[in-house]
Amino acid sequence: MADLPTIPIVGGTGALGAGLALRWAQAGASIAIGSRSAERAEEAAAKLREQVPGAQVEGLLNEDAVKRGEIVFLTVPFRNQSENLNNLREALQPGQILVDCTVPLAAAVSGKATRSLGVWQGSAAQQAQEMVPDGVTVVAALHTIGAPTLADADTELAEDVLICGDRKTDKARVARLIELIPGLRAVNAGPLEMARIVEQLTPLLISVNVRYKAHAGIQLTGLPDGDHWE
Repeated sequence: MADLPTIPIVGGTGALGAGLALRWAQAGASIAIGSRSAERAEEAAAKLREQVPGAQVEGLLNEDAVKRGEIVFLTVPFRNQSENLNNLREALQPGQILVDCTVPLAAAVSGKATRSLGVWQGSAAQQAQEMVPDGVTVVAALHTIGAPTLADADTELAEDVLICGDRKTDKARVARLIELIPGLRAVNAGPLEMARIVEQLTPLLISVNVRYKAHAGIQLTGLPDGDHWE
């Protein structure tokens, strides 16, 4: 799949980022794993190359990783979101799409993971849109996909990914990358402001999964078949 774009993952050494990198590498995509530590990034890249022979993956500082592709995935915990976006102000360029996967869980301030924090802008994604440079568009996605499920390469996925953004064309480009991962279906969940609702599904799922000792996700019923991103 040489024609696929490189996918930069900021925070790619964390649980969610590493899980996504694994699944995309298995699908044949090229990955740029970003981290605040170049050494940690390369260690993660080396591990992934061992897991997926022939994987096209490199480990870089976050600032260098974001330059590798037009669609950048931000997979850091909420407590690190602002710091990372501040550090990326000079690296992100107009025309890029930042896919914000962060969730304002109370765990960011030593609270419970089943509770969420209030964000002045309405959602973590809307906060990200205020922080990115002019010309960079934020799309919200991947809030309900569990990192443990992604990290288990033998687990088959069958989940929907709710995508929020203000332009369908941007969401469609993100959807194409998400749907490279077998078993994931991208669903248009409306404008970016809907992220304030989608982000709340994460603590709900955590609560359910704790009770059932499971890794449940989201799957919508009744949607039409076929490609609805055309």
